[in-house]
Amino acid sequence: MSSAPHTPPPSPSAASSAAAADARYVLTLSCPDGTGIVARITGFLAEIGGWITDAAYHSDTETGRFFTRQEIRADSVAMDLEELRARFGAVAGSLDAETFHVTRLGTGQERRRVVLLVSKEGHCLYELLSRWHSGELGADIPVVIGNHPDLEPVVRLFGLPFRLIRVPADADGKAAAFAEIRAEVERHDPDAIVLARFMQVVPPELCEAWAGKLINIHHGFLPSFRGARPYHQAYARGVKLIGATCHYVSAELDAGPIIDQDVIRVDHGDSPADMVRRGRDIEKAVLARGLTWHLQDRVLIDGLRTIVFA
Repeated sequence: MSSAPHTPPPSPSAASSAAAADARYVLTLSCPDGTGIVARITGFLAEIGGWITDAAYHSDTETGRFFTRQEIRADSVAMDLEELRARFGAVAGSLDAETFHVTRLGTGQERRRVVLLVSKEGHCLYELLSRWHSGELGADIPVVIGNHPDLEPVVRLFGLPFRLIRVPADADGKAAAFAEIRAEVERHDPDAIVLARFMQVVPPELCEAWAGKLINIHHGFLPSFRGARPYHQAYARGVKLIGATCHYVSAELDAGPIIDQDVIRVDHGDSPADMVRRGRDIEKAVLARGLTWHLQDRVLIDGLRTIVFA
């Protein structure tokens, strides 16, 4: 009786090598448009031995600005993140870049961190936790913060910490609660803070402190139907399309740069409750997609607009 050949598990060194080969440096930049920019950037990457795995460009004729995202294998360059950031910074300076970023994506300590804020509705939370559990999200969730206890059993089911911080209606109590939320969030130094139907208006000082990484899902197709009860607003106007919007949060309500949107068709037979129910499917998909792009450094903010290299 024969048996199948035994295949030994990969050695720690082999696993480390595989993880190193999987790690990526991502370089993003925006600068005044002109000739020779791509040659300057790719020439720099060639000089340091950078193995490009993905490259994207956008030349905006309206603003005269240029945007790019470059992804290279981390094991192809003989330098760490800080040295690469400094050397690419010199290139960015020579191009009069307004902004540039260099990050490393990978496993273990390099994984991104996401803090989720929730209230009572769980469809967006379920979607993100499911993607986290399957490894599709590509990030760790160190804590979920709720201002109601309703979703704690869901979070505990996935083996994650839940922190209850109630946000009262009075101004003093609200300020104290958001100070506690800020302390809890910043203790984890997250790469993204996600309002997964948190249903609270974040104070302007936190919008400023977390600018560019505070992400919201609005259950409406912005810039139409801002604020509360957008499906009811849509029903009152007799719209034929309803949607959801994933956007960065700014001090102005529902006015931050848009990351992603989607719509579905409705008709005169749909009640506001029907729209709410059907809209949940769009909300969770749009939020997950927008968050994923953010975590992969595929979103460049350009004032009130975004450049998304999806």
